[in-house]
Amino acid sequence: MKKNLVHFCLALCSLALLVFATAATRPTAPKVTFTKDIAPILYNKCAECHRPGEIAPMSLLTYQEARPWAKSIREQVVARQMPPWSADPKVGQWANDPRLTPAEIDMISAWVEIGAPKGDDKDLPPAPKFTSGWTIGDPDVVLEMPEEYTVPADGTVPYLYFSMPTNFTEDKWIQAMEIRPGNRSVVHHVIAYSQDPGVKDTAAGGEGELRAGRTHLGGITPNKTGILYGKDMARLIKKGSSIVFQMHYTTNGTATKDRTKIGFVFAKEPGKKLLVTGNAMNVRFAIPAGAENHEVVASKTFNEDVLITSFMPHMHVRGKSFKYTAVYPDGRSEVLLNIPNYDFNWQ
Repeated sequence: MKKNLVHFCLALCSLALLVFATAATRPTAPKVTFTKDIAPILYNKCAECHRPGEIAPMSLLTYQEARPWAKSIREQVVARQMPPWSADPKVGQWANDPRLTPAEIDMISAWVEIGAPKGDDKDLPPAPKFTSGWTIGDPDVVLEMPEEYTVPADGTVPYLYFSMPTNFTEDKWIQAMEIRPGNRSVVHHVIAYSQDPGVKDTAAGGEGELRAGRTHLGGITPNKTGILYGKDMARLIKKGSSIVFQMHYTTNGTATKDRTKIGFVFAKEPGKKLLVTGNAMNVRFAIPAGAENHEVVASKTFNEDVLITSFMPHMHVRGKSFKYTAVYPDGRSEVLLNIPNYDFNWQ
């Protein structure tokens, strides 16, 4: 009996050793680190705003800067609040789509879950290089607000309008444009217009309203830099025109100053395709009292073939959703852009 017991014990011990040896050689999952895995994501998708001098409240360029915000970063990317992008992913593909992939979101979550380790410095990729001046190259002309505007520490600043003469002695074709806020921490967005000469410019107008002789040139929002127009495309600014800024300032607790400017790169020859900004606008409507949802419709008819290069859906704080639908001459319809959850703070 004892002999059999010894044999049985030896068999169990051998089995235990075999199981232990097998477990010991099982490969372990690679450790997620900031330098190797997270920094490339932040550099590619977040650093444009999350760096010194830009609109984001903190920089995420280094481990020391990002580590205290690790849990908040995970919370925001898992909820898909950051990077801000509200377009329906099932409709269209967009050149400026900043969204993280599911794999990138999982990577950030895994990093935070294990304590947000730094990793080896040798794994850190080169930091992105941002242009401290102009992203469109050296402009041929730069115009700026006549003087600095003082933004108060708190409260709401109404939309403001500033006008600047171009002093152009001939019509100019523009192939690139960039608006550079003097203080991005308080500039929510800027919209630029050209004002034709000989037309009295009262500067201000209803928000979004195009006054007589005023042409929409484009704008800048927190995550939008310079604009390089497509091949053979150009905008026309008439000689003697003025440039009008519509400024939307947001207070941040500290009184500060801003003097925004705009730069233009001239086309070497007139554009083969004239780039213009149009709109489908409805500003004369009333929302019934107590209505939970109220649809407002606007339309624009094109009488010739056009190529749409971009959209800028815009409403104010009561706006909930936005949809562009093309209706073709043969009766077909196609949704071009869908914003199911519109947010005025991230246009």
